[in-house]
Amino acid sequence: MKTATEFSPTTLLTAEELLRLDAQGVRGELVRGVFCEVMSAGYRHGMIVVRLAGRLVDYADERRCGTVVASDTGILLERDPDTVREPDIAFTSADRLSPSAAPTGYSDVVPDLVVEVASPSDRPGELAEHAEMWLGFGVRLLWVVHPDSMTVEVHSADAQPAGVPLPETLTLDDELDGGSVLPGFSFPLRRLFSD
Repeated sequence: MKTATEFSPTTLLTAEELLRLDAQGVRGELVRGVFCEVMSAGYRHGMIVVRLAGRLVDYADERRCGTVVASDTGILLERDPDTVREPDIAFTSADRLSPSAAPTGYSDVVPDLVVEVASPSDRPGELAEHAEMWLGFGVRLLWVVHPDSMTVEVHSADAQPAGVPLPETLTLDDELDGGSVLPGFSFPLRRLFSD
């Protein structure tokens, strides 16, 4: 099997080939079959992911309402050519994916909630592209976390069902709200961004 640096932009891979690469220590995603190397994120990014994922796990476990996964978990979004993306955090309701039926490889069930946390390595416009992609595949709620500005963009399919909804921007005085995806869930941004 080739290493990540040996792939040309015209080499199309399958999800199964991506899994084999991952087993060899090569981390990446597929976008319509094209391998995209994924770089590790910074420490602050990791702190925010763990803090929010932990709160989501507590919520899901208390209610037995679904599963939460974090970075390094691939979601198979389309086939032929394959697209496999790794959200920073994802929640999938138990109605759509029973925890006992969780696959050992990639899940092909689109999550209900996706969280993307901005990293210093993100190129301009990349998070907006990710948001459009996730919503286009049917994610109902998307939180894009910006550690530098201590804000969160909330994209909700419920807020504007026709087309891509405009995001609402939350600041330190606000709370994340799970809406119809996570009824009763709230998390203050001050806690999310605390040191």
